[in-house]
Amino acid sequence: MEKEENQNTATKNHQEPEKETAKPDENLDSDNKKEETAQEAKEEIKEPTPEEKIAELEDKVARTFAEMENQRRRFEKEKEDAFEYGGYSFAKEALNLIDNLDRSKHVLESDDKLKETEALKKTLEHLDIIKKDLISIFEKNNIKPIDSLNKKLDPNFHQAMMEIEDDTKEPGTIIQEIQKGFTIKDRLLRPSLVGVSKKVTIKEEKTEENQENPENK
Repeated sequence: MEKEENQNTATKNHQEPEKETAKPDENLDSDNKKEETAQEAKEEIKEPTPEEKIAELEDKVARTFAEMENQRRRFEKEKEDAFEYGGYSFAKEALNLIDNLDRSKHVLESDDKLKETEALKKTLEHLDIIKKDLISIFEKNNIKPIDSLNKKLDPNFHQAMMEIEDDTKEPGTIIQEIQKGFTIKDRLLRPSLVGVSKKVTIKEEKTEENQENPENK
């Protein structure tokens, strides 16, 4: 019995060293990885140098000054526009006074009962005086009428409302002014509404020839 126990004990002692143990190489690799990870973490949280901080601050200051300068220029431009064109809307509305004077004059001139009367003559004279005074006041405030008649159509200042056949004028020439336009300084306050010339159509020319020479029909 003692021999069997000794044999069993020897067998157990012989089997115990067979348990797996960590290899030295694997431990070294694990330690190296930990060191590398720690090193990378240190590099990530590395604080900038004083020179880098100064450069960053200088960049921020330069950007701030540039933004302030741009803002100052915008304010100056808005201030100039407000001073130069602050009365733009008022001036545009005031042009209705001239339009109404012209309409009133046209109505009076078209009234058969008033034609050739002294009252009509005096009334028209007073309306012309009022209109001239208004235009004079406008011009003092840099609001000027646009010259249109016999001028070439300019889309920047004129708006064509109709075409009128006229071979005596170059096509696109303004031969009728429906409503006078105005500018305020270098801006368009409102365009002139005009009628422009165009050539007589060929069909009408042929019709006139046929009327003169009935044999050609």
